[in-house]
Amino acid sequence: MTLDEAIERKKLFILDYHDLLLPYVHKVRELKGTTLYGSRTLFMLTHDETLRPLAIELTRPPKDDNPMWRQVFAPGWDSTSCWLWRIAKAHVCAHDAGFHQLVVHWLRTHCCTEPYIIAANRQLSSMHPIYRLLLPHFRYTMEINSLARSLLINAGGIIETTFSPGKYSMEISSAYYDQFWRFDMEGLPADLIRRGMAVEDPTAKHGLKLTIEDYPFANDGLILWDVLKEWVKDYVNHYYPSEGSPVESDEELQAWWYEVRTKGHGDKKDEPWWPVLKTKDDLIQVVTTIIWVTSGHHAAVNFGQYHYGGYFPNRPTIARTNIPTEEPSEEEMKLFLNKPEIILLRTFPSQIQATKVMAILDVLSNHSVDEEYLGGVSERAWSDNPVINAAFERFNGRLKELEGIIDGRNNDLNLKNRTGAGVVPYELLKPFSEAGVTGKGVPYSISI
Repeated sequence: MTLDEAIERKKLFILDYHDLLLPYVHKVRELKGTTLYGSRTLFMLTHDETLRPLAIELTRPPKDDNPMWRQVFAPGWDSTSCWLWRIAKAHVCAHDAGFHQLVVHWLRTHCCTEPYIIAANRQLSSMHPIYRLLLPHFRYTMEINSLARSLLINAGGIIETTFSPGKYSMEISSAYYDQFWRFDMEGLPADLIRRGMAVEDPTAKHGLKLTIEDYPFANDGLILWDVLKEWVKDYVNHYYPSEGSPVESDEELQAWWYEVRTKGHGDKKDEPWWPVLKTKDDLIQVVTTIIWVTSGHHAAVNFGQYHYGGYFPNRPTIARTNIPTEEPSEEEMKLFLNKPEIILLRTFPSQIQATKVMAILDVLSNHSVDEEYLGGVSERAWSDNPVINAAFERFNGRLKELEGIIDGRNNDLNLKNRTGAGVVPYELLKPFSEAGVTGKGVPYSISI
């Protein structure tokens, strides 16, 4: 297969942290005990739907009289190539861990949900049906974000002392928001299409054809998205029985959505991609997107963190030293050739950093004993209304069906991305869970 054929057949995938991280490389390198590159990692989709890493490119931009440095690493059979590949992977894992925590987790769930909550409390009365629908999805979020700002993402806090970008962590998160965040891309179908993981296909289930058929997050997530949208549709159709004007003429609803756009996301208030709230379909899409972010998206990126990252060599959060082929001294190269394991350990987080991350990931992945899961306990306002209560019972039944579907998939040995020797079963979107670190369970809200 030629390169052009591989691209045409959607067999090549890239993990691209080049443009986002490159402006921060020299800034981060001025900090003690960390380093940074811009990175690109290339993968090939194999016949069994697994991704095979092909190459890693690490880049240091030019500065003053120092020219740009760039090197591509690939899996090799000789010892030196194998050790360089291991070290290059550690660097990319640190980039990916940082992006996951700062963008996919903090920014896209915790941070961007705050405007919906604040505007709802300011503009929607407590009796408004949309306020009652959204209220359980806002439970504890402002409180947990306040704790995060005092312990996790604060200056000199856990993130800054254990992740590669150091004190530039929040700046990178903000830069991503500025360049890439869009409300209309936060729903699951649009997110998958934007990332090249799916294309629209009216003949396919859920209206999408996945680029990687065995993609557990997408396969389970699209069922959950449809279940959520059906519940929201039933709810909205009850309170807005006729088309058009009831939504557009709802002053509280319009004031809420106006404040979300112009105050909560003020620097993006004039963007043309903001959805309008004119019809029931508009309202259903907006509310489903918000509910997905606070429930399914957050559960998928949060409650598996200890399983995947608790053992730090699997997911190092920081790379502390440059890769040994970047302008090494004679002494550094001699140490790498004689004791390559020392170089790898110096690249990995320190003992205190690894211990700190392991402890915090255990806390973040933990369900409290009073956790409230999607479709578990009905709100009083819902159960008091026979029509809404019936819709909620259907919602609960579909979620239980999803549990069974996920169990079945996790026992299918043909799905190699979720089953097999040493593979962690993909249960992150199973709706219900007991307390503790379980790797499953979808709460209503961002409560940890």
